[in-house]
Amino acid sequence: MIGCSSLLLFVTGAAILLVIPGPAVTYVVSRSIGQGRTAGLMSAMGIAVGTLFHVVAATLGLSALLGSSVLAFQFVKYAGAAYLVYLGVRVLRSNDTPMSGSPSAEGRLGRIFGQGVLVNLLNPKTALFFLAFLPQFVERARGHATLQILQLGRLLCSG
Repeated sequence: MIGCSSLLLFVTGAAILLVIPGPAVTYVVSRSIGQGRTAGLMSAMGIAVGTLFHVVAATLGLSALLGSSVLAFQFVKYAGAAYLVYLGVRVLRSNDTPMSGSPSAEGRLGRIFGQGVLVNLLNPKTALFFLAFLPQFVERARGHATLQILQLGRLLCSG
């Protein structure tokens, strides 16, 4: 069972990392302001799915591979920055027609979702979270993929 001090430390550290805006927050806010609530929700769901990819990568040890190679980490960091610049340029060059009411709104929402996934996959802040912060809360005796923080869910569900 995770200790209260470890849980408090984890929750505090995670909250601090969540409060500091990064590329994902910027993406969701810009989509919400520019295209409305539905686009903002779809981009947030894409960000969440991108986070799931990071969880799987950390579980399989791919995050450690990324952390051990400076070149690989730099590539992900610059690819993410380039993708955000690309999205920004596309928004600036597009006309200001609202998304709602257009016949291809569902297709656009699918693209927004996919872009959210890609933004978070190339987000160095998320990669660093799973590489540097999260492993401190892994209980090695129970296996490399079992996180103590999952016990919090059991604790909250049981009462």
